[in-house]
Amino acid sequence: MVENSVLERRRGGILLHITSLPGEGETGDLGEHAFRFVEFLAGCGLSVWQTLPVGPTHEDGSPYQCLSAHAGNPVLISLEWLVQRNLLPPGRPGEAKATRAGRLAALGEAFQAFQADDRGLGDDYRRFVRFHHYWLEDFALFSALKQRFRKLAWWDWPPPLRDRDPEAIGRVRKELAREIEQVRFEQFVFFRQWKELRRHAHHHGVLLFGDMPIFVAADSADVWSKRRYFLLDATGHPKVVAGVPPDYFSATGQRWGNPHYDWEAIQRDGFSWWIERMHTQLELFDWIRIDHFRGFEAYWEIPAEAETAAEGRWVPVPGEALMEAIFERFGSLPLVAENLGIITPEVEALRKKFAIPGMLVLQFAFDGGPANPYLPHNHAADNVVYTGTHDNDTTLSWFESLSPEQQGHVYDYLGQPQEAMPWALMRTAFASVATVAIVPMQDVLGLGRGHRMNTPGTTEGNWRWRFAWDQLHPQHGDRLRHWSHLYGRA
Repeated sequence: MVENSVLERRRGGILLHITSLPGEGETGDLGEHAFRFVEFLAGCGLSVWQTLPVGPTHEDGSPYQCLSAHAGNPVLISLEWLVQRNLLPPGRPGEAKATRAGRLAALGEAFQAFQADDRGLGDDYRRFVRFHHYWLEDFALFSALKQRFRKLAWWDWPPPLRDRDPEAIGRVRKELAREIEQVRFEQFVFFRQWKELRRHAHHHGVLLFGDMPIFVAADSADVWSKRRYFLLDATGHPKVVAGVPPDYFSATGQRWGNPHYDWEAIQRDGFSWWIERMHTQLELFDWIRIDHFRGFEAYWEIPAEAETAAEGRWVPVPGEALMEAIFERFGSLPLVAENLGIITPEVEALRKKFAIPGMLVLQFAFDGGPANPYLPHNHAADNVVYTGTHDNDTTLSWFESLSPEQQGHVYDYLGQPQEAMPWALMRTAFASVATVAIVPMQDVLGLGRGHRMNTPGTTEGNWRWRFAWDQLHPQHGDRLRHWSHLYGRA
């Protein structure tokens, strides 16, 4: 019988991405505010902090289209940490944090200082580089080449580099040795800071719950360095791309644009790429959500030239063999399946065979009558229940968008509670029989329209939401603490 530590006991938590933390500049980071947020969670009786993927993003900031399936985003590095280790002057973080470019420039200065004097970090750095060799060398070279070619996609590089000609690769490694070393340094700092945050979280009884996208970006170190694992043409462009058919979020479906895997090639190699990927995620997180778990049973294949996702088709995947290989390598795994959308009995059978909890979203519960699986009376313990996810509007904004009749139906089902939204739905999540309950930080703060993290199917204005400490009031923590104890999640 497969066991899953996610189902070990009832817990509650908050969904908040690192970029949404308070602080100076345009993004949150792994510094003091992250440590303070851990303490806030613990003070509320909560023991789970769920984030979005933490990899390096493209310019649009989407954490689901990362430059690497393994690397950390250097923009999330705390510059104050570098000051504390005398790798930056004390006044530097304030001016550097204003822009992404400023942060990266400050990291360059810290690398120069590290080269001059490693401040006692040299042995740890060398161990890090050796341990992460399986992904770090390709990513460092890829990043250095992206910088040289002014962020051009890798398929637009000169053909010898695009196609990884050994002679050309050997030559450019020497030419870009310094730039490559800086990328290694940045990754060392990211993983070191993450390790310290995770240690602080564990000290306060808080687990870090990460998110692993099923697909990787076409323009990524993974696709460039492992072309044999993806369905690409001779020039490196995807032949077919990923997405989902028309659903709740979009009438034409979602065309994500990620290349699809060549599952035959991946399986021939014993699923080694997936095993390595899981290894890195387990180094970062206590629990891992597999985004779009449905794609492990069958994926929606869209012709690369198609403008929308409506023209796609379902193609089967050796998901059971993949799961068996991963579980054989790691034993018990703390996984959660994102099983939202068009879910078939075959997908649920795969999830349950490996005892992987699924997801329940309460905002989806009030359509379709009493058989709706998201309604609390249909919940089962082997799930994580949410009011909404990063892809949903805030609960207050969602509720206000309903007609008066629909609002009346929601309140009727909830027993005509005295609490207003979003508190009534949050309480329902905490009361659910689902083993884990997670609420987005926007709902904790009672925020309405304009505070959404992401609108699926769009590319503008996403991933930018942040909160401020002065939005938090004692009643917020009191309410969460009361529910945590009342419903056995403390």
